[in-house]
Amino acid sequence: MTNLSPAAQAVLDAAADVYWDWADMSPASSSIIAATALRAAADQVVPDTEYESYEVLMIAMSVRHKLLAIAAELEAQ
Repeated sequence: MTNLSPAAQAVLDAAADVYWDWADMSPASSSIIAATALRAAADQVVPDTEYESYEVLMIAMSVRHKLLAIAAELEAQ
């Protein structure tokens, strides 16, 4: 297996961390795993840092909010 970038590894680790639902002692639902992976991807793509301009910040936050909205929709399943 090839080495993953730190960003890709963070997404994979997040999905692996929620794979098992300890409350039900069974694998987590695919929607929970997908939502967790999307949230991790949002954190990697649009980290909480300073941006060069307000316009770049607004674009980045728009992308982040869209990813998080998808994650929230999946979690609500």
